[in-house]
Amino acid sequence: MAVFRIERFTSLPAAESWRRVTDWERHAAQVPLTRITVPMGLPTGVGTVFVARTGVGLLAFDDPMEVVRWTPPAAGRAGLCRLEKRGSLVRGRASIDVYPTDSGSHVVWVEELGMRLLPRWCDPLIAGAGRRVFGRVLDSMLDPPGGPPSVR
Repeated sequence: MAVFRIERFTSLPAAESWRRVTDWERHAAQVPLTRITVPMGLPTGVGTVFVARTGVGLLAFDDPMEVVRWTPPAAGRAGLCRLEKRGSLVRGRASIDVYPTDSGSHVVWVEELGMRLLPRWCDPLIAGAGRRVFGRVLDSMLDPPGGPPSVR
């Protein structure tokens, strides 16, 4: 499994950071050759399944994800989201946690990815690419007025 962790601090309140980082369709704007489809008409919650489709034509694959934990931040409590990757090519899990801070919020994204057709020696390469791509996703989604979030 390729494992990576990304952290960002932002001046955005925890509820706003949560709203932005759990807007699944917006994630695709920063991920090359990817679009995300989410079921229409229902709010996200435990049991929601959405699909990221990456690639072009015959070289595309689906990455279905299911929300298995959904606890939005409230009254000083952290927001916790857990996703299980259910695809035939990409397996694993992701967690996105949003912690309130005195100056805004702290977002922690941890991803564990298993790529079915790739050997284990590729895991560090996948983790490095994931850290860069998903770091860009977080930066764009958390970009507060007046500048980008701080990296840690």
